[in-house]
Amino acid sequence: HVQLVESGGGSVQAGGSLRLSCAARGYTYDTYCMGWFRRPPGKEREGIAVIDNDGDTAYAESLKDRFTISVDNAKNTLYLRINSLKPEDSATYYCAAGFSRFCGLSAAAYDVWGRGTQVTVS
Repeated sequence: HVQLVESGGGSVQAGGSLRLSCAARGYTYDTYCMGWFRRPPGKEREGIAVIDNDGDTAYAESLKDRFTISVDNAKNTLYLRINSLKPEDSATYYCAAGFSRFCGLSAAAYDVWGRGTQVTVS
């Protein structure tokens, strides 16, 4: 099935922006939902944003003003744009694919995960 590889993380100053990428490889036809999640050190994994195959999106309410999820189907790549980065945004960011048609923000609903990309905001 699909494999996911995140990239684009790094160190950035507060107030800056990043665009994270998630390349989807392999079989993708059974993937209905794609999402971005993050895990700050010592905290639970948190849902950021999800998108379904129709392009409909959902965001964590507290993050939606700074985070934007998008997809380039021609490149089989999912993106997360993060604006106005804050130190509390420091986390490992993961993309995930879900085979269910329920595209919620619960990490438990997703089936395939990337290894994550680290974002550090100072």
